[in-house]
Amino acid sequence: MDTLIFIISKLVAAVIKVETWLVLGLALALLGLLKGRLMLARRLLGGTLLITLVLAIFPLGSLLLQPLESRYPANPALTWVDGIVILGGGEDAAKSAFWGQVQLREGGERYTAALELARRYPAAQLVFTGGSGRLRDLGESMASEDSVAQAFFANQGLDEQRLRLEQRSRNTAENAALGLALAQPRPGQVWLLVTSAFHMPRAMHEFRKAGWQGLVPYPVDYRSGPFVDGIGWNLPGNLHVLNTALHERVGLLVSGAP
Repeated sequence: MDTLIFIISKLVAAVIKVETWLVLGLALALLGLLKGRLMLARRLLGGTLLITLVLAIFPLGSLLLQPLESRYPANPALTWVDGIVILGGGEDAAKSAFWGQVQLREGGERYTAALELARRYPAAQLVFTGGSGRLRDLGESMASEDSVAQAFFANQGLDEQRLRLEQRSRNTAENAALGLALAQPRPGQVWLLVTSAFHMPRAMHEFRKAGWQGLVPYPVDYRSGPFVDGIGWNLPGNLHVLNTALHERVGLLVSGAP
């Protein structure tokens, strides 16, 4: 059942992508031309073009992401840290395996921030939780997020005794449940959760639901900015941010998070 839900979630994620609907608009316009429905085809082409222009010029995704990224403060005040939980997603596991070298991607701040925190609090334990969230990896995968994490922290000189790795989780709910089982935090301990700022509200909801108490959010990897500064011509960038915002909003709705 968990695997079926995982597959459905990935299919839904593909359907809600903005470019999916733009392509659908073009396909319907072509169908209208083939059927001789010229007025319908013109309207579909005009509407699709107008929407594409608006998306290319205005950073609409930033408006949707900013409330999520503002939910928890950046750089929370800390005096002592017992442990740090890092959520996978900031690495490119496939390219890391292909090139034999750690490859970080957008979201790599999850790694760099965790490393900085580990150096600032040398007594803190680190728990990395992340398997693979790709449909193609439902079978055996040659690349895994935890192997990238292990290599990254080893390359940076982190004592391997401080790092524990979880490699079976495929989504945030599994990150929370399996991460908690691995960390086994004791009452009164201070643990940080490091993940992207836009993802933090859903992550905190899932970790609390899994039974983790007293977890301190440490958001990184901010994607939004001042709306005016983002006005320009950047269709790929604007689509990416908007897709991220839509994916996260739908994820919050499905998980029942506030």
